[in-house]
Amino acid sequence: MAAEGTDAVFEDEVEQTVTIREYMDGIEAEELEADLVLGGDDGDECTYAAGYLKRQAVFSCLTCVPDGVAGVCTACCLACHDGHEVVELWTKRNFRCDCGNSKFGGHLCKLNPEKDPANPGNSYNQNFKGSYCTCSRPYPDPEAKEQVEMIQCCICEDWFHEDHIGLDSDEKIPCDEEGEPLFEDFICHKCSPVCSFLKLYPDSVWASSKQTSASTSQAVAADSNGMEGTENENGAPVDHQSVGKTSVEDNSTKDIAASERSNFGDNSGGNCKLGVDINTKSADSEKTMPFFMSKGWREIICRCGTCTNFYAQRGIAHLTDKEDSIEEYEKMAKQKRQKKLEQQEGAEANFINSLDHVQKIEILSGINDMKNEFQSFLGW
Repeated sequence: MAAEGTDAVFEDEVEQTVTIREYMDGIEAEELEADLVLGGDDGDECTYAAGYLKRQAVFSCLTCVPDGVAGVCTACCLACHDGHEVVELWTKRNFRCDCGNSKFGGHLCKLNPEKDPANPGNSYNQNFKGSYCTCSRPYPDPEAKEQVEMIQCCICEDWFHEDHIGLDSDEKIPCDEEGEPLFEDFICHKCSPVCSFLKLYPDSVWASSKQTSASTSQAVAADSNGMEGTENENGAPVDHQSVGKTSVEDNSTKDIAASERSNFGDNSGGNCKLGVDINTKSADSEKTMPFFMSKGWREIICRCGTCTNFYAQRGIAHLTDKEDSIEEYEKMAKQKRQKKLEQQEGAEANFINSLDHVQKIEILSGINDMKNEFQSFLGW
């Protein structure tokens, strides 16, 4: 027993080893995550001159603006607010860098000191003060035993804990077996009333774990009993046959835009896809629930004149802009990253090609010597 106990102690004291490949993969993953958050922005220039960007990474400096009513871009965060108490806000839409304007008490921006006193087009929520969710707690929360991931509303852009988004006890956030989200956008229960018109659209614009798990049985029941006229959990009409077919064949994760355009009408000639006046759709008086929207749902939204004016009046015109989505933002970031890597590889190749034969031999010899010394150090 004593020997077993000693072995257990030594096993606990064994230091975890990491291979060079694992280390490099970890570095690359961290760089990719940073690029996705920053949108591929290297942080070299203040974004103020570009105006109100559709989406960019934004930071709030509570050292300079304790009230949390200002935001700065990546470059200003690095150049003007290094060492300050900074809140990382991930991304915000239609935002222009505030650094150095009238909210900063005379402290000018180091990168672009010539700025207007204010940016009236900017919007600020409690996130700029370091608070999130309906519970208004910070993230990470120093009082929480375990930090849990949060989910962002595509309307108000606040972040929410899963337990605080208004789901019933038997409902879950739509995710696959690996925990990957089955939805493209989330609309919180506070913002869903202004988007109640979405219930006029086909059931396939909704992403739902309940719908996905039950789709096969619903399809079978619909085929045998001819069930029609029921509604889904969001109150939208359900065609069980089409739901079953879509869920079984596509697993509710493929882009729905192409198929829906063919059977839900189009905007040719300015026609409304809905076939009704969207302004007559009043907000539901029933319990407000969060919405989880399926992948590709934005391409289905009607863009006729009446609907477009409706969106603008309610401050949700961005829903028809595909580039507003986080998915598009990250796609752009990946493209910028790939281009940057190709440029780096090209620069390295150009450097090698600029050397004469003797210089190339010396460099290759030096690399080989370093490789041998490294292998010797590792005991290979």
